[in-house]
Parts: sequence; C-alpha cells; structure tokens
Amino acid sequence: QVQLVESGGGSVQPGGSLRLSCTASGISVAGKTVAWYRQTPGKDRELVATTTIGGYSNVEDFVKGRFTISSDSAKNTVYLEMNSLKPEDTAVYYCNIPTWNRQYWGQGTQVSVSS
Repeated sequence: QVQLVESGGGSVQPGGSLRLSCTASGISVAGKTVAWYRQTPGKDRELVATTTIGGYSNVEDFVKGRFTISSDSAKNTVYLEMNSLKPEDTAVYYCNIPTWNRQYWGQGTQVSVSS
C-alpha cells in the first residue's frame, strides 16, 4: 500500500524555523512530482511548493525567499525547509503526489507560529 507520512511540525515563535519531511512507502518519488500544500480550518488547501525529483522545483511567491523544497531519493523523502516563519504560516501542511490514476495525500503535520 502507498503511504505518505509527514513529520517535523511543531510550535515556534515568529522568525523561527522548521524542516518538514514527507517519506513515501509503496511508491518511489524518483521522477515524480511532489507538492506541499497547507490548509487552515474553513479554507481551501493552497499550494506552497512543488518539485519534480530529478528536475525542477518551485515555491510560491508568498513564501519565496523563506521556504525551500528539496528531496533525497535514496531516502524516498521530500523536505520543506521553512525559515523566518510568520503567524500567517500557521496551518496543517500536507504532502501530495499526483499520478495518472489517483493522487496520494499524507495525514498532515501541524505548524503553529505565535508569540
């Protein structure tokens, strides 16, 4: 079975940093597109960053310069490095892999940024 497991979330003060991990099992990330989304209660999920393993990567404008997406194919893991965190970054962060026949989601990891 395919599973995506996020980890690394937590509570930090504004300006702090976190590194989120998404580890896949039952599927190889090599050559695939992997995305990070985030969601707050009552709002739609929004795209944060994407990478095609072995190819391009991109972070959305609202986190550009603060967040970085990277991967380690040997560990079948994708990372989201989050720096200079702001209260508006508070959300549940999800890992996503879209494929031709379905998309896979993890359970999410909570990030809370407050004083």
